[in-house]
Amino acid sequence: MACLADATHWSIRSMAAETGFSHTTIRRMWTAFGLQPHRSQTFKLSSDPLFVDKVRDIVGLYLSPPNRAVVLSVDEKSQIQALDREQPVLPMMPGVPERRTHSYVRHGTTTLFAALDVASGFVIGKCYKRHRAVEFLKFLKEIDAQIPEGLAAHIVMDNYATHKTPKIKAWLARRPHYHVHFTPTSASWINQIERWFAELTRKQIQRGVHTSVRQLEADIRTFIELHNNNPKPFTLNHGWRGKPQGRAIERRFSHGRGGRKSRLPTWLTYRHSAKVTSTHSLSSLSVIDGAAWSAS
Repeated sequence: MACLADATHWSIRSMAAETGFSHTTIRRMWTAFGLQPHRSQTFKLSSDPLFVDKVRDIVGLYLSPPNRAVVLSVDEKSQIQALDREQPVLPMMPGVPERRTHSYVRHGTTTLFAALDVASGFVIGKCYKRHRAVEFLKFLKEIDAQIPEGLAAHIVMDNYATHKTPKIKAWLARRPHYHVHFTPTSASWINQIERWFAELTRKQIQRGVHTSVRQLEADIRTFIELHNNNPKPFTLNHGWRGKPQGRAIERRFSHGRGGRKSRLPTWLTYRHSAKVTSTHSLSSLSVIDGAAWSAS
């Protein structure tokens, strides 16, 4: 079938005009085969040559963490804007959604450094004005102050340059009980703290109105405190299988020895779990004593 001259994709009526079928017939065909030309999604596959090894390493931590250790997912959410609307937000009414002006007044930014305990869902977070190695080192010291002595600490984080400066490397080298697991290049989605950042954005930041950075940081701290009153870990989700991105990842994992497929990761997205198993609390974090994750 010839391509459209005036559009990048077909519509029901343009295909009906081209083929001579009725638009209802075209609709039934599209429905039968699950075709939706008007929709488009994006994806990006990591080009990291050690992608498989790093994914196995991190997913192994999630599914079968070491005994007597704390596994923390660490990252920063930078440039969080304190935004105020030019006019008051109009509240929701019957049949009318909440309305706000598309324009806004910007009152500055802050950066949130956060660490998620993958076993319990407990979050350590602190806001800083900037996101340099100096601030990251201060946050590592905040984490270190809350980890009981005698326990190993496994930290999952991305390849941001701030995480790899000589000062950071020296600080970690002096603490052999710290073990760093870097995510593959262009694959920060494997880091669970990103999923928690999405919750923060959806529930607090996206529709929030803040007239100052101080007010924004206060709301972020309140969100963390309320979350930690009833923390829940993220469980694993199989829903990615069969999707284009999932099939692409399957191909990346299908080069095992002797033509046998390598073991696939069992997740791409997370959802909250109602309870934690095989863990017990020590200080403010959950100390892992055996596997605390199960696919759902």
